[in-house]
Amino acid sequence: MNNRYQEVTASLQSEPKIWLVTGCAGFIGSNLLETLLQMGQKVVGLDNFSTGHQYNLDEVQRTVGAQRWENFTFHEGDVRNLDDCAKVVAGVDYVLHQAALGSVPRSLQDPITTNSVNVSGFLNMLVAARDAKVQSFVYAASSSTYGDLEALPKVEEHIGRPLSPYAVTKYVNELYADVFTRSYGFGSIGLRYFNVFGKRQDPNGAYAAVIPKWVAAMIRGEDVIVNGDGETSRDFCFIENVVQANILAALAQPEGVNQVYNVAFNARTSLNELFEYLAKALGNNGIVYDKQPVYSDFRAGDVRHSQADISKAKKLLGYEPMHNIVQGLEVSMPWYTQFLR
Repeated sequence: MNNRYQEVTASLQSEPKIWLVTGCAGFIGSNLLETLLQMGQKVVGLDNFSTGHQYNLDEVQRTVGAQRWENFTFHEGDVRNLDDCAKVVAGVDYVLHQAALGSVPRSLQDPITTNSVNVSGFLNMLVAARDAKVQSFVYAASSSTYGDLEALPKVEEHIGRPLSPYAVTKYVNELYADVFTRSYGFGSIGLRYFNVFGKRQDPNGAYAAVIPKWVAAMIRGEDVIVNGDGETSRDFCFIENVVQANILAALAQPEGVNQVYNVAFNARTSLNELFEYLAKALGNNGIVYDKQPVYSDFRAGDVRHSQADISKAKKLLGYEPMHNIVQGLEVSMPWYTQFLR
């Protein structure tokens, strides 16, 4: 564990705070919830179960135990409802806003709902948090904001044109956050996530992320479908790195606030390499997959290559990712093999 994160977590454990996690029943939100409860924090959660699941909350409850679970207060509600946002943010110290409709393909299919949740919902949370005078506001931004910018690695100050409605909504979040700083003096931090993976990532549905989708197919002996030629590459980021970044951002020094940061590992993995890593990790857990991948058309709205420069997050937040993709898969695979059979 790096020094800054050790310092922050020790401080929180000696003086617990009250946190709001929106989207707490989702993949990233439930992992944040679990870590905060394990650290002895009080957590308020908001979710409408549109993409989150009760079974994620049930698993967190089993993991943290009855005593820590008592520090969690759940509200079923929707960020598109300002009253719901105002209710859950009252009395909170730190906000971790994860609620959103993810997925580039989903946004191409239904741009109106994506905009409603990701833009109107975000604005509601900003207004509610500003009015409640919370100490910090951290929100999930996205690497999709880089759009058609081909230069690698991606640096926060240089972006291209968005390639999907989802990317537009995430860029608008950053614009609103900046305006709230300039207009109201309300500080925030955006975290541009790069292809996060780990336990409790949903493998089901048309918009499932590539790692849980492929792992589920491999466990069941089904074909693995690769969009394109397999040389498309991504900067895969293990969930524990993302949790670390959120907590560091919530307690950032003043010079680190009102910024946007890349959250990744700073490495590129092709889909062909990913396939090999998954097959090996499954083999290490007693599951042999002997099929070859099936290649199909490239997917609309996808960028060809993605890799993050994380030097800004290292410098201003003290971010030090602890797991590369191979290490993250090693940690995740026992969960995948247990829950995705």
